[in-house]
Amino acid sequence: MEENNMNIRSVAEGKNGDTEEKKSLSFVEQMVKDDLAEGKNGGRLQTRFPPEPNGYLHIGHAKAIAIDFGLAKKYGGICNLRFDDTNPIKEDTEYIESIKHDIEWLGFKWANIYYASDYFQELWDFAVWLIKQGRAYVDEQSSEVIAQQKGTTTSPGTNSPYRDRPVEENLRLFEYMNSGKCEPGTLVLRAKIDMAHPNMLFRDPLIYRVLNIPHIKTGNKWNAYPMYDFTHGQSDYLEGVTHSWCTLEFVEHRPLYDLFVTWMKEYKGETENIEDNRPRQTEFNKLNLSYTLMSKRNLLALVNEGLVDGWDDPRMPTICGFRRRGYSPESIIKFIDKIGYTTYDALNEMALLESAVRDDLNSRAIRVSAVLDPVKVVITNYPEGQVEQLTAVNNPENEADGTHTVEFSREIWIERDDFMKEAEKKFMRLAPGKEVRLKNAYIIKCDEEHPCDEDENGRITTIYCTFDPESRSGLPGSNRKIKGKTLHWVSCQHAVKAEVRLYERLWKVENPRDELARIREEQNCDAVTAMKQMINPDSLSVIKNCYIEPYAAAMKPLTYLQFQRIGYFTPDTDSTPDKPVFNKTVGLKDTWAKINK
Repeated sequence: MEENNMNIRSVAEGKNGDTEEKKSLSFVEQMVKDDLAEGKNGGRLQTRFPPEPNGYLHIGHAKAIAIDFGLAKKYGGICNLRFDDTNPIKEDTEYIESIKHDIEWLGFKWANIYYASDYFQELWDFAVWLIKQGRAYVDEQSSEVIAQQKGTTTSPGTNSPYRDRPVEENLRLFEYMNSGKCEPGTLVLRAKIDMAHPNMLFRDPLIYRVLNIPHIKTGNKWNAYPMYDFTHGQSDYLEGVTHSWCTLEFVEHRPLYDLFVTWMKEYKGETENIEDNRPRQTEFNKLNLSYTLMSKRNLLALVNEGLVDGWDDPRMPTICGFRRRGYSPESIIKFIDKIGYTTYDALNEMALLESAVRDDLNSRAIRVSAVLDPVKVVITNYPEGQVEQLTAVNNPENEADGTHTVEFSREIWIERDDFMKEAEKKFMRLAPGKEVRLKNAYIIKCDEEHPCDEDENGRITTIYCTFDPESRSGLPGSNRKIKGKTLHWVSCQHAVKAEVRLYERLWKVENPRDELARIREEQNCDAVTAMKQMINPDSLSVIKNCYIEPYAAAMKPLTYLQFQRIGYFTPDTDSTPDKPVFNKTVGLKDTWAKINK
């Protein structure tokens, strides 16, 4: 199927520009247009985003968020946030709050907040009705036996010996399942469908199990909880959802989804025109990224084992991790716009996401000076004690961002690799007898007779230069042409010491999901043991002795910055004016691809 993109950015903003009109619609959006034109569901559009609150959202969820909220807004519908809280073993209010924050940060608003637990009583009553209809029964076989009786894709299953147990007995046992006295795993409620059905999910699926665990919202009211397949479609129906979008692994679940919704409509007495006014499930491809592992189970293991610094570690693929790293919500939406929605899975290059980030931050990041590996330059003919206030443009891409002042003095820090004592002819930075321009300041020339001082190990400690006082930026002499490059710098007297954290890919392998499975199978080991073999040891480098200009040190956490000539950075949430900490968002160019060729 040909790749079809959807302009999600304009969807999120509610705009329909000429560019979008010229683009072909994704199959998902085309279906929405057709359904609305045909008057299905009374011409309504209602969607939902239904995360389970058992972890933090990752960038794969952002794709679902963009389509659920974006299309609803574009076509005049509504999108609800519904927490799929059917498994109290793993769920927590911490995750609920983080999910709400991430959705809002991405730029979307929900119409209502619901919980699957809001429908627990309705689902229970529906299950009782199914028992009375002879469509559900309580099974007391073990999960292993039930699995064996399911058969295979080429052979039918065999009926449970409890499949035809009397209705009254089923009702009594079902009540017992919720009493708090029933041992988990001893009784389950199954839908009675067809043990020979070619779709394995139809072979009398489990619809209730016993957990005996308090729920974060309902407390101790329930001890038997509905299964996902029995909850999802009915919740959609009860809410009035018209379009239920999910990823491709739910293709085989769709017929069961439709069957349970049909049964629910019968339970409600809607026996006429049963195909009208019902939710319709449609599947699209997941967002798969190279060098990224997005299973919440594995991400939780990374956090619990201390292999990363929490869910918001900037190396994590979580939305909060990308936020802390300095990604903008707009850049994530632009990336989703680029990859589009299809009916087949593909592995998207991490470089494509990083390219979208660079494009976006180039238009919004404030330019500042920071020196990560400093060496001192003394400008010998500059007056001692003199300080100049120079003007720096905050963002050449946006005049409205204004300017700020930078201090210039006799001693400055530059990057160590911007100087060579014995340089090749093609070296266009600072070297004995060579000139360079200092950004927003002067042209300086390195002394030929005594270019630098060195310590006992041959490490350069000080470089000596002179400056051209007529060459300051903005003066007529600033137009003088030189062969050398323009270097960034900070004043030694005014610079603030900072910690800079440089991030690279967390994983050494392009497809960590498949590699994880391979290692576990070959070595018969757990996921943590396998993941430790895959982690990139160079995924984080911490530089303690960097220097930044005071203007940057005062920036609030998560401000978008460009360290000139280095890359995009943001102040970390741990950063303070006295002890600034900066996270590298992404470099100015894609260096990873070159390194890993």
